[in-house]
Amino acid sequence: MSYEKLEKRFQQLHHLQHLQAICSWDQATMMPDGGNQARGEALAEIALIQHQKLTAPEMQEWLDNAENETLSESQQANLKEIRRRWMNASLLPESLVQARSLAGSRCEHAWRGQRKNHDWKGFEPNLKAVVDLTREAAQIRGEALSLSPYDSLIDLYEPGMTSHTLLKIFNELKTWLPQIIRQAGDIQSKHTPEQPQGPFPISRQKSLGLHAMKLFGFDFNHGRLDISAHPFCGGVPEDVRITTRYDENDFMSSLMGVIHETGHARYEQGLPKEWAGQPAGEARSMAIHESQSLFFEMQIGRHPAFLRKFSPIIKRHFGDDPALDADNLIQIYNKIEPGYIRVDADELTYPAHIILRFEIEQALIEGKIEVKDLPEVWNSKMQQYLGLSTRGKDGLGCMQDIHWTDGSFGYFPSYTLGAMYAAQFAGAIEQEVGDIGSLIESEDGLPHIFDWLRRNVWEKASLMSTDEILTLATGEALNTAWFKRYLEGRYTAE
Repeated sequence: MSYEKLEKRFQQLHHLQHLQAICSWDQATMMPDGGNQARGEALAEIALIQHQKLTAPEMQEWLDNAENETLSESQQANLKEIRRRWMNASLLPESLVQARSLAGSRCEHAWRGQRKNHDWKGFEPNLKAVVDLTREAAQIRGEALSLSPYDSLIDLYEPGMTSHTLLKIFNELKTWLPQIIRQAGDIQSKHTPEQPQGPFPISRQKSLGLHAMKLFGFDFNHGRLDISAHPFCGGVPEDVRITTRYDENDFMSSLMGVIHETGHARYEQGLPKEWAGQPAGEARSMAIHESQSLFFEMQIGRHPAFLRKFSPIIKRHFGDDPALDADNLIQIYNKIEPGYIRVDADELTYPAHIILRFEIEQALIEGKIEVKDLPEVWNSKMQQYLGLSTRGKDGLGCMQDIHWTDGSFGYFPSYTLGAMYAAQFAGAIEQEVGDIGSLIESEDGLPHIFDWLRRNVWEKASLMSTDEILTLATGEALNTAWFKRYLEGRYTAE
């Protein structure tokens, strides 16, 4: 059967993806600087082999034949995802795939040092090469899929989503989010939390993070924790690698970074094993992926009930400091304050960081602005949305994220979509299982939450569309009212 041949081909691709993921993890965590050129060439070669296997002449024949074979509902879903993957790959010539991989490796490696030094002049030519190649790919994809260039990139990360829909969602957020931010600010102005004073040894921060990972059900037999310039979750479901970054003067950021990435990892580890190596067994979309990391961080990790439960553990690692009391930690971890760094942003101002990036990268990909314009455009929008200036501080501005270094344009909207999905899942859990705060406080409540996520999200993988997953789990497709209700309950209830 042609379908069986397709499954075998994707098992081969999965093995190559495994090697690629671990090589990329090593590049970001342990590889010596001198190995970057060779590693970039090796990764480009793997990308080329994957592309060749995915676009080989026999693939179209197998796909066409498989359409007429008797398949189960799950096999049909897998075939649909296989065709989608084949279509996406077939649109781009091999030379462009290889060139993008090389340019991305070069840009990302240089960025690690350039960001710290706010070295825009050094970063600009590398980013321009990435953007030029991404524009070329977006143009090809857009023409073939009858989408705008930028929408063709969004579709890679959130199938079916468009910039028109995103604009409607973001405009709706703008109608009520500023009011919640003001209300939260008024409430929080009555209290000034005490900042924990370091140093906080990295070894103890790592121990604390590992404790949290265990509490959140991470499978250490199929994964590990390391250090990188930018926290990420990589690898494959059988071998998940997560990273964080440490600051000896601030343990709080690394702790939530670990919890966030553990959410990504649990999703990967919870994907259906019977579909391992097949497109239908992979994560549905980046927004669904983000919904899981944000659920772990925001719905649980920053929940007052969790911080009350975890405060004694933090004190065991860093001492009996009053600043580590639960009530103080709750105020710190849920404090609303505009800041420069997206990954450190509070939950209410975070969407502003995403809307800013969405608007900039759409204009950049569609040629309305150029790479050279980024520092000034970024500074202007930071002042507009967050009241902050990044002029002369590009490491805190347009150089702060890793995503653009490898051409991942269209990815950023996934974060705020993920936050809204997470709130919707949390609302459904509270209706079906019980109050999340009460579940966190109980001895065995967290496993009940994770079991709901496993059944309703993780095991669905890509066997369903995003809307189908949301509707089955919560009774409806995306509805921003869930997000609004959640934010009001967390931040405006005195």
